[in-house]
Amino acid sequence: MIVRQFLEWMETAPAERRADAAHAMARAFLHSKVDDTARRGMEAALTVLLDDPSLAVRYALADVFAAEPRAPRHIVLTLAADQFEIAGLILSCSPLFIDAELVDIAAAVDGPRQAAIASRLPVSTSLAAALAEVGDAEACRALLDNPDATIAAISLVRLAERHGEDASIRDRLLTRRDLPVDCRQRLIRGLGDRLGALIAERQWIAPDRVQRVTREACERATISIAAETAAEDLAALAEHLRITGQLTTALLLRAVCAGNIPFLGAALAVLARMPERRVAAVLRADRAAALKAVLGRAGIPASAFGAFIAAVEVVQDAAMAPTPPGRLDLARRTVEAVLARYVEMTAGESNELAAMLRRFAADEARIEARSLALSYRSAA
Repeated sequence: MIVRQFLEWMETAPAERRADAAHAMARAFLHSKVDDTARRGMEAALTVLLDDPSLAVRYALADVFAAEPRAPRHIVLTLAADQFEIAGLILSCSPLFIDAELVDIAAAVDGPRQAAIASRLPVSTSLAAALAEVGDAEACRALLDNPDATIAAISLVRLAERHGEDASIRDRLLTRRDLPVDCRQRLIRGLGDRLGALIAERQWIAPDRVQRVTREACERATISIAAETAAEDLAALAEHLRITGQLTTALLLRAVCAGNIPFLGAALAVLARMPERRVAAVLRADRAAALKAVLGRAGIPASAFGAFIAAVEVVQDAAMAPTPPGRLDLARRTVEAVLARYVEMTAGESNELAAMLRRFAADEARIEARSLALSYRSAA
C-alpha cells in the first residue's frame, strides 16, 4: 500500500522532491527492519525509479548504492550503464563487480568510464593489465595515479608502448621505481628522437649537429639510468641496448669514464656472450691481456683497447684511494688518461672519440658547477 502510494506520488511530484524521496527510499531499503514482503515492494519501487526521466532521481539512487555491498545488483548494473555522472560513480566505487565484469566493461565503454574503473580502490593486476591494453590516455593516467593499483611490469611496458608519446603518461611512467629499466631507456630514447626531429624541422641547428646532440643526450641519460639500476638488472639494460643498436664503443667509454665499472662488465658480458662473474673477475684483476681478450670477443675495436684499459685503471685506483675523488675530478682524470692512449688510434677514430670525451668532461664540469651553486643557495 505504502509503495503504491509512493509511486503514485512520484508521477506528479517535482524532480527535486522526487530525488529526495528516491534517496530516502534507497536508504530505507538498506537500513530499515521490514519483512520480506515490504522489502520486495521497496525493491520494485526502486527498480521503477531507474526509468525516471530526471537525472537527479537516478543520481540519488547511485549516491546511496555506489559503495554499498547490499545494493540490489540489477539496480547497480543498470546505473552503471547510465549517463556518466551516474555511471562514473558506480564504476569507481561499487563492490558488486568482479574483475571479469570490469574487464568486459572497460573494453566496451569510453575513456571517462574507463578512467572511473581505473580509479577504483583497489585495482587488481588483471584489471590493470586489461586497462593497459584497451584504456585510452585518460584511463591510463588514472591507473598510474591510483596508489592502490597493482600494475605488473609487463603492463607498464604495454602502457609505454601504447601511450609513450603522451608526455603526461611518459612522465608518470618515468617516475615509477618499478618501471623496467629497458622500458625506461626506450622512453627516453623516444623522447630524444622526437626532440631531435622537432629541432631539425625548425632548423634551429645544422642537421648533422642535431643527430650528434640528440645521440649524446640519449647516451648521458642512459648512463644516468645505468648508475641508478640495481646490479641484477644491468644485464637486461645492456641486452636491450645491444638489440636496439645503442651499445656502442662511445657509450661504453662514457660509462666507464663516469666510473660505472659494473655496467661496463654487464655490457661486455652481453656482447661477448660470457658469464658476468667471469667478466667482473677480469675487470677486478687489472690484467691488461685478459681485458683485451674480453674486449676483442665483445667486438670492441682493437684501437680502443688502450683507452678502455686506461679508464678502468683510473676508476679502480680512485676507488681504492683513502679519499675517493669527486665526480668531476674522477671524470677529468679518466678522460685525460683515455686521451693519452689515443695516440695508438687512427686519426679518424681518435678525433671522433676524443671530441666526444672532451664534451663528456665539459658536461661533467657543468653538472658539478650546478650542484655547487645549488649547495651555496641552500646554505644561504
